[in-house]
This record gives sequence, structure tokens and C-alpha cells, in this order.
Amino acid sequence: MTTKAEKQHMNAVAQMGCCVCWRLYGPHEPAEVELHHARHGTGMGQRSSHMDVIGLCVEHHRGNTGIHGLGTKGFTKHYGFTEADLLQDLKERMG
Repeated sequence: MTTKAEKQHMNAVAQMGCCVCWRLYGPHEPAEVELHHARHGTGMGQRSSHMDVIGLCVEHHRGNTGIHGLGTKGFTKHYGFTEADLLQDLKERMG
């Protein structure tokens, strides 16, 4: 069950826009995002905490150049940064 604090956090993350677009293009008008559970430090088939979500636009989430389209290793190779890097960026932006 999702707690009230988790719901508030996920809503705040969604308002921040796509973490990949932010890293690539800097501040911009946030696009509609999908929440992605960053799997850094979790085992296979396990979802991370609702507090460890990042916002990704459709393309960067499940598109051909997204985390699910490329796979975790392919995503890191393609962009030069990891889900953990994006999560850290987001935490810094959120203060």
C-alpha cells in the first residue's frame, strides 16, 4: 500500500519533468512524465521504494531510446549516466 507521504513525493516528482531531458537540455517546460522506479541497489524482479522514483517522458521511459527500450546497460552506454545518477540529480533539484 502506498502511504500519503509516498503519494505526495511521487506527485512532486511528476511535476519536475523528465530527468533525462533535464540533464540533456537543462531547465525547460516539463513534459508529461511517467514515474520510473529506479532499480539501483534492488534485486532482480524487485521494485524500489516509491521514494526512489524518477520522472521520465514517454520516449525516455519506454521508447526506443528509453530505459526499457535500451535496457539498463544499453541506456547507460547510450547516455553516459545511470538511473542512480538521475535519482541523485532529482534529489538535488528537489532540495
